Amino acid sequence: MRKFFRIFLVVLILFLAGFVYIRYYFPLGYGVKSGELNYCVKKGYIFKTYEGKLIQSGIRSLAPNTIQSYDFEFSVSNEKVAETLMANSGKMFDLHYTEYNGSLPWRGFSKYVVDSIVAMKDPGNGNIVR
Repeated sequence: MRKFFRIFLVVLILFLAGFVYIRYYFPLGYGVKSGELNYCVKKGYIFKTYEGKLIQSGIRSLAPNTIQSYDFEFSVSNEKVAETLMANSGKMFDLHYTEYNGSLPWRGFSKYVVDSIVAMKDPGNGNIVR
């Protein structure tokens, strides 16, 4: 009986470790989102993380007779990238991100984590700034 409980405990620990890895650390996808940077801020109660919002071109309607823009809310993992975003609010950005199944408090509020800036453009003339 003792051997059964040990095997059961090992299997349970391996299952939980696999679940935590897939849920919080396994990258579900990578991509690039483009749009106008609405804001990037550093916030949090215990873990101060960088959070931002990108407004993408186009409109969608969730309810009849309403118009809503596409919003991309994200966390930022690199402090230099976050400082660049905070200094250039209102400009057009192409941001490279990694998508996870869940968020972690020290990684940010969002399951989308931006790790680099692909391009930054001035919305007035469309010239690449970077």
